[in-house]
Amino acid sequence: MEKYTKEKASDVVHFLEYNSERSHLIIPEYGRHLQKLIDQATVLEDRNERNKAAKYIIQVMGTLNPHLRDVPDFQHKLWDQIFIMSDFKLDVDSPYPIPTKEVVNLKPEKLSYPQKNPKYRFYGNNIKYMIDVANSWDEGEMKSALVKVIANHMKKSFLSWNKDTVTDQVIFEHLYELSDGKLNLLQSTEELSNSTELMRTNKKMSNKNMPQKKKNKNGKKVFQKNNNQKQ
Repeated sequence: MEKYTKEKASDVVHFLEYNSERSHLIIPEYGRHLQKLIDQATVLEDRNERNKAAKYIIQVMGTLNPHLRDVPDFQHKLWDQIFIMSDFKLDVDSPYPIPTKEVVNLKPEKLSYPQKNPKYRFYGNNIKYMIDVANSWDEGEMKSALVKVIANHMKKSFLSWNKDTVTDQVIFEHLYELSDGKLNLLQSTEELSNSTELMRTNKKMSNKNMPQKKKNKNGKKVFQKNNNQKQ
């Protein structure tokens, strides 16, 4: 039996691999060893051997993700990932449509923002949508009722961000401006909800989400979560 001889550090260091010298991991969650298995399966010349290797790798990938076994199309997802990790070079028989690099790298179109610079931000975009709907309705009681609801909601939103009271005339002017002059209540004699009542309602709604203060045995105030439940 040959006696073991201690290797020199200078000889062993040549076999070490550094991350900076390794190839890029396409899906790092699976690790380096699985990536090497896929690379080895890709270069196999015999197609039957490639198919066997691919099925074995799929089983290993499924073992690494036991929490996804009940997810619909779980196998389909694994087959897509094995082609992605092979940089779409793996030529095997797949039970699912083989994805292409163009489809995987396809970027969705940018969504246009509904409104970039609203003049009165405290009203929000929903008020503008409601005003547009009211403009599209024919004149009548339904439209008049909707316009009044919009005006009251505008007043409530105004008081949510501006703690001072506001007159109905200011709300009517804003409504006239936001509707491009189509909803005109400037000469109306109807009154909106009282500012004091609206401010009290806004305060109640904000207090529901605030922690309540209670005193402990030592007389110190402590915060307690409010679950909004009657006991």
